[in-house]
Amino acid sequence: DLRTRGDAKMSKITRDALYECVQGVIKGSQEKQRKFQETVELQIALKNYDPQKDKRFSGTVRLKHVPRPSMRICVFGDQQHCDEAKAAGFSSMDVEALKKLNKNKKLVKKLGKKYDAFLASDTLIKQIPRLLGPGLNKMGKFPTQLTHTENMKAKVEELKSTIKFQMKKVLCLAVAVGHVKMGEDELVSNIFMAVNFLVSLLKKNWQNVRSLTIKSTMGKPQRLY
Repeated sequence: DLRTRGDAKMSKITRDALYECVQGVIKGSQEKQRKFQETVELQIALKNYDPQKDKRFSGTVRLKHVPRPSMRICVFGDQQHCDEAKAAGFSSMDVEALKKLNKNKKLVKKLGKKYDAFLASDTLIKQIPRLLGPGLNKMGKFPTQLTHTENMKAKVEELKSTIKFQMKKVLCLAVAVGHVKMGEDELVSNIFMAVNFLVSLLKKNWQNVRSLTIKSTMGKPQRLY
């Protein structure tokens, strides 16, 4: 139960306020339906934090419910992984296909924009910088390793459920925590996990949080904190 777990961390936000925000977001998306499935985003503004001096933080957390089911994933695979990907309906590229990109910055960037995340066979992952240059890494999309003992579908599911908080030069962060077709409880559970995790990354915890807002892609922002 959310009430008994992590009350100290979530003491700044009541369960009711969280449900109210989520209901506001879902209601807004139902009143004005879009032709695509809107993502629900958690937007965070920080304070008492100097991006120049303070240590920049980053961290990933796996949410309970997949926030972005339509996330596009591509597998850089050896023969076995490429066959597996094909059978499961995932996009894949083998070494030859990667070599053809010829480390061309524009082509690598295009590839990075086409997909949201990448998986790479453990036999191949060390060759990625040599084959593609630093492009994907700069975009924050360096592939996640995939071994032959792992289940590819489960790994893809894990990627789709994982969100990343990365502090850059600005005091605002935004992460996908769900979509408007999810149930209220699922959204609340994801936001709860995301907020707790973020607060645990911050040096002064809640004293570093200026505001928390939840909004759908095209919807009005709902202020949570």
